[in-house]
Amino acid sequence: MTQPTPDTATLDLGVIGNGSYGALIDPRGRVVWSCLPTFDGDPAFCALLSPVQAGGDFAVELEDFARAEQHYIENTAILRTVLHDGHGNALEIVDFAPRWRQNGRFYRPVMLIRRIRPLAGSPRVRILIRPLADWGARVPDISWGSNHMRWLLPEFALRLTGSAPIRMLRDALPFVLTQPIDLVLGPDESLQRNVGEFAREALERTTDYWREWVRYLSIPLEWQEAVIRSAITLKLCQYEDSGAIIAAMTTSIPEAPDTPRTWDYRYCWLRDAAFVVRALNRLGATRSMEEFLRYIFNIATSDGTLQPLYGIGFETELHEETVDSLAGYRGMGPVRRGNLAWVQKQHDVYGSVMLASTQLFFDRRLAQPGTADTFARLEPLGERAFALHDQPDAGLWEFRGRAHVHTYTAVMCWAACDRLAKIAAQLGIAERIGYWRERADTIRARVLRDAWNAQLGHFTDAFGSDRLDASLLLLADVGFIPADDARFVATVEAIGRDLKRGDALFRYIAPDDFGEPETSFTLCTFWYIDALAAIGRKDEARDLFERILAKRNHVGLLSEDLAFDSNEAWGNFPQTYSHVGLIIAAMRLSRSWQDAS
Repeated sequence: MTQPTPDTATLDLGVIGNGSYGALIDPRGRVVWSCLPTFDGDPAFCALLSPVQAGGDFAVELEDFARAEQHYIENTAILRTVLHDGHGNALEIVDFAPRWRQNGRFYRPVMLIRRIRPLAGSPRVRILIRPLADWGARVPDISWGSNHMRWLLPEFALRLTGSAPIRMLRDALPFVLTQPIDLVLGPDESLQRNVGEFAREALERTTDYWREWVRYLSIPLEWQEAVIRSAITLKLCQYEDSGAIIAAMTTSIPEAPDTPRTWDYRYCWLRDAAFVVRALNRLGATRSMEEFLRYIFNIATSDGTLQPLYGIGFETELHEETVDSLAGYRGMGPVRRGNLAWVQKQHDVYGSVMLASTQLFFDRRLAQPGTADTFARLEPLGERAFALHDQPDAGLWEFRGRAHVHTYTAVMCWAACDRLAKIAAQLGIAERIGYWRERADTIRARVLRDAWNAQLGHFTDAFGSDRLDASLLLLADVGFIPADDARFVATVEAIGRDLKRGDALFRYIAPDDFGEPETSFTLCTFWYIDALAAIGRKDEARDLFERILAKRNHVGLLSEDLAFDSNEAWGNFPQTYSHVGLIIAAMRLSRSWQDAS
């Protein structure tokens, strides 16, 4: 049986997961990326990054393959792929990670269930299950029994239990698919039930879970499909054991063709996670906020000092190294594990955490709202923010070779003090209201003085600078300055003039440690859309929003970056930042529900 290798040359991938792990699946239903047993683990399925060893995938190959269709089952994280050959034969693959409430908690094992069904004719298939170990360097030890196969991975013993004859799976033999097959890939534990019955019940219960979760989202009237898909994607990026929210599920997808900008995003950046929390809060999904704050309180030091990022298990050191056993996405290395940004100074994290925490004190729906004790635990973060607001740092773009007093950093330090003043007022702690208000006002006056360039007529990326960057688009969103302030309007217009190319925006255009940026940063385009609407250019913002939505992949997902000329997706995937931007812009732009009633 011969068949071309499925195309992994684009980021046309679907994602499944359940809060314990995630997996990426290509348009032909091939699992090409999954780190086990957690987001930051060894990528047993690593075909996406071109392993030197053959394998790293889990494929259902259809003989004489002609075409495929793929979509999510509505309002779920369950992916359905249909494969057609050239002779009228067809099959479907339904992929999901089980998740439902059971025994007072969520059942979310490190498990992938694949339900394979003939739809038409007599499709002839071959099933390849080829996990690799040690970052694609070797084939793991394999054993098998009457109805299962077992792979011994570095941190995890992986077992496949299936209703297909084990010889067909073990030796990847082609066979005619005459009846449904269920495959359960997960921990090395015996399945004490009929495989088909378990898979069917798991599908039903997982479907019910996701539809119930979506049902209670406060979605906008317009663009509901896009918002729901983004919300589910953000939910899939939270590691529920600790509450950490990863920036993306992948490492080393380059930001542009043949660039050395290849980074490991499988960790929790406090800034990115705070953006996720704020987006989900706006949709009413406040559980993620509560879990993230549990994570924050576990990493917070007594003096309030925070790193920019941590591991999902509270790890503080994320040493960066290159991996030679993976050639990289399309062979474009280097592939990295770990991220050196953990050693950087990024002072905006204090404001990020505070913005993510504020709703805890104002939302009466919460079972455990913020208290005076919670406020006291947050105050050291405010002290650090005030002490560092005018000190140079690497900034939110994580410059490795230079430091400035970045405007965005200073504004986020202001936000930390401003929100503490508001929380103190909400709690009725009178002596702390004035204390934090004075600090917020001091920082605000400094920013308005030193980040405004009167000669250019707009705010700049750093104190005393003449450069722009897209983070200035957030000055109104965080409440630092009114959207109708002439200084903010002028800054938005300058960014549209200097950073926009076609439909998308650069983060910045000044050369950095790796030269000039080559692709647009998708989140920045959404920030621009939101800012346009805020300054009264809503029709223009809506038109641009629609054009950006059209650039999502075939199942509605976004990576970190887009090429300006081809709209090709680049950067790690799926990118939480990008889906946050989509949600926030949609909420701003949508017509009111009153318009529908």
